[in-house]
Formats: sequence, structure tokens, C-alpha cells
Amino acid sequence: MQVPFEPIIGDWYKMPEGNLFEVVAVDEDDGTVDVQHYDGTVEEFDLDTWGALGLEAASPPEDLAGAYDTVDGEDYKGYEDMDLMREDWADGRMDDYE
Repeated sequence: MQVPFEPIIGDWYKMPEGNLFEVVAVDEDDGTVDVQHYDGTVEEFDLDTWGALGLEAASPPEDLAGAYDTVDGEDYKGYEDMDLMREDWADGRMDDYE
């Protein structure tokens, strides 16, 4: 089956319903294409499915933070409380943590 768009890593495409994604891997041996949607979701298609998706070539979004839009400052709470300092790494105090 001939695919309308050769899946090229780094290229962006849009599905008919408007979902935007980037090709992140192509496995020619298995005949699969891995894509990452703008929201961060990763999905795999076989080449037959790829050819039937009805894709349009698309430009990358101006704001590439789609997958990070839901990250909350609370997700990082507590890191500032860690008692490890840069000096700890430099003077070998971290040797006990292998």
C-alpha cells in the first residue's frame, strides 16, 4: 500500500479531526510509526493504518508546551527542601550513594 506521506521523524501532521502530532520513530523492520500528539500522548500505527489516516502535513505549533500545560507547581513541591547542595557533589560526600 502506498502511503500519502512518508513518515519522517520530526515532521508534524494533522488528522482530519484536527489532532496535531509529530513522528518520533519509524521502525521499518516492524512496519510501524510512533507519534507523539501535541498533548504528550504517544501512539503507534502500522503502515497500513498510517496510509488510511487522511493526514495533512502541518507546521509545528508555535507553543510546543502542549504536554506541559497541565504541570502544576505543586508537582515540584519539596525539592527546595532537599539538603543536598552543589558543594556536596564537589567534595565527594555523595560517594556513599551509589
